[in-house]
Amino acid sequence: MTTEQRRIRVMCVEDHQIVREGIALIINQEPDMEVVCSCARGDQAVEEYMRSKPDVVLMDLRLGKTSGVDAIKGIRQHDPDARIVVLTMYEGDEDIFRAHQAGASTYLLKDTLSSDLIRVVRQVHAGERPVMPEVQARLAERAASPTLTSREIQVLQLISEGLRNKEVGATLGIAEGTVQIHVKNIFSKLNVSDRTAAVQIAVRRGLIQMK
Repeated sequence: MTTEQRRIRVMCVEDHQIVREGIALIINQEPDMEVVCSCARGDQAVEEYMRSKPDVVLMDLRLGKTSGVDAIKGIRQHDPDARIVVLTMYEGDEDIFRAHQAGASTYLLKDTLSSDLIRVVRQVHAGERPVMPEVQARLAERAASPTLTSREIQVLQLISEGLRNKEVGATLGIAEGTVQIHVKNIFSKLNVSDRTAAVQIAVRRGLIQMK
């Protein structure tokens, strides 16, 4: 078998061209791997994956209209054995949890050393699911924290967009008093006393996104 045939075929899903080019430069310097395809949007990822059949996918989480998590789910619906490495700047515990739940093999931050990225690509290609220490710490933090309900997250998202309780209630079709109860529960679970602090923590953890 030739070196060319043994190469690990890598796909890169990333919305910034300069980052895609940088990743390709790092990967293509290795004799046993190469970037065979790339795309900028999550809604392109499944089609490109099915066309190119890469061995390992490097996936960002923020990709425009379709999130990286949705793209992971879409790929794994077609190929349950797909090996996907999340490579992103987002380090919130909820971001990490959702990616793993969607089927990502592992999760790396973009400040990861290039040598670590190369090592992880080889490990994932070999069927391993390595967990970086900082990622393990975030997951442990999440496990120790009270979980917000889907409704509480909806309320918090609308609060982050500047809506008051009455407006949140009208948007969700619930009473203002019910919204107040949700807000009280959110403050308690996040251990904060005001809306600004709640939003800041929720964004940091990846519970909501600023629009």
